Amino acid sequence: MSNLDKILEKYPFVQRDNLIPILQDIQDEFGYLSEEAIIKVGKYLSLPTAKIFGLASFYHHFRFNITGKYHIKICNGSSCHVNSNMLIIKEIKKRLGIRGEEVTKDGLFSMEETNCIAACGEGPVMAINERYFTHLSIEKVAEIIDSYKSLEE
Repeated sequence: MSNLDKILEKYPFVQRDNLIPILQDIQDEFGYLSEEAIIKVGKYLSLPTAKIFGLASFYHHFRFNITGKYHIKICNGSSCHVNSNMLIIKEIKKRLGIRGEEVTKDGLFSMEETNCIAACGEGPVMAINERYFTHLSIEKVAEIIDSYKSLEE
């Protein structure tokens, strides 16, 4: 039995109200919502896959692409933007050798820009696997990324 089947087994009462919790469990297990998972959930709940994808894409916390071992979320909200988060984003991309919201070739890092991390007085702000870093500077970002890279050496 696959891990996806085990997740669906946790919801024996097949009802639409279970859709979001099922999607959350799938993302927690696999790191993202694959096309295969969406199709299987659709069959399980007797829902069109387009409806599931539409709902999942409405909520920003659902991802449709695999992430790196260390997933960086950089705040792109108004307060962080005013505090030069674009310089931070540029530094992250440079340090990781990526052009956008990609996964590094070694699979260790991925990055995404989020609307707001809700730490507006602390910006620029980023999170790596739910660990938050505030008052970022280019130097601080370099130290943080290097510290994560050193964990893999």
